[in-house]
Amino acid sequence: MAAAATIPIAESQRDFDDLYAVAYQGLTLQLYAYLGDLSEAQDVVQEAFCRAYSKWKTISGYQEPAAWVRRVAWNLATSRFRKQKVAATFWRKQRVEHLEGPSPDRVALTRALAKIPAQQRRAVVLHYMAQLSIVEIAEQEGVAEGTVKSWLSRGRAALGQQLQDRKAKGRNDV
Repeated sequence: MAAAATIPIAESQRDFDDLYAVAYQGLTLQLYAYLGDLSEAQDVVQEAFCRAYSKWKTISGYQEPAAWVRRVAWNLATSRFRKQKVAATFWRKQRVEHLEGPSPDRVALTRALAKIPAQQRRAVVLHYMAQLSIVEIAEQEGVAEGTVKSWLSRGRAALGQQLQDRKAKGRNDV
């Protein structure tokens, strides 16, 4: 190991580059066969070489630096393989729930709400869907109770008109 400390930096860099050039492709192919995914294989080999590069001063003194890189790459691949296996097992055990889409009435209501002014829409949603009282809405919005009552009244009228127009045009279904 003492010899590694005396190797000039340029020579040490060349040694690393040579190792990379010689070992990368073969190691990638081995791990591709193991993992079944070329991108994953390339990632783990790159990660192994990054780790080797950060410790190159020590690793370059080993009798077989390529063996160290290979062992690290295989360990990384095995770790990823295990994580993927655990994730796949988890997802297989998950129950698939099939939810129906929104009803035509809900779609029509959502579209009608989108067409009324924002303050009226907010008041209607907070009162009828979030079930807040007029007092609670007034406090939240920082306005007088009469203002909230006005928004609700105008919002209901605008919604009623939107829904009636939709029904009259025969577009009640989606």
